[in-house]
Amino acid sequence: MERGPAAGASAATLGLVGQWRARINFRNGDFAAVADLEFMYVFNLGGTMTESSNYDAAPPVPPAYGIWRQVGPGRFEARYEFYPTSPPAALADLTAGQGWLAAGRGIFSETITVADDGATFSSIVRYEALDSAGEPVDGGGAGEGRGVRLRF
Repeated sequence: MERGPAAGASAATLGLVGQWRARINFRNGDFAAVADLEFMYVFNLGGTMTESSNYDAAPPVPPAYGIWRQVGPGRFEARYEFYPTSPPAALADLTAGQGWLAAGRGIFSETITVADDGATFSSIVRYEALDSAGEPVDGGGAGEGRGVRLRF
């Protein structure tokens, strides 16, 4: 038995709710050097979301968590945040149990336009890098995304 909002619903009626995979291309900033960046998203009913990338393990960082809302027919805004990490200064730091420590916060803001068939989207993505005090630091940038809905 199928369960959940995707059960029996067409992609066009789901809006943004569901699971998506997107190729993200930044024009500038720290992520511009990453040619094969992909994001996996889950957009939940009620306006929460989770994002993880194919680079979450390099360096190790947790997924991003955020919120989303509809702003027009087929148009959505999302804002999601994650905690970047910094490498240990020396191998001794790892063996002492310090590992990869928190290094501020990263904020993504994305404007998403879902195609009429509900199966793909295009987006404009902005990234803001913040230090541990919440102040902007170098590394932010902007780019575009192209996503596809995952379906059975």
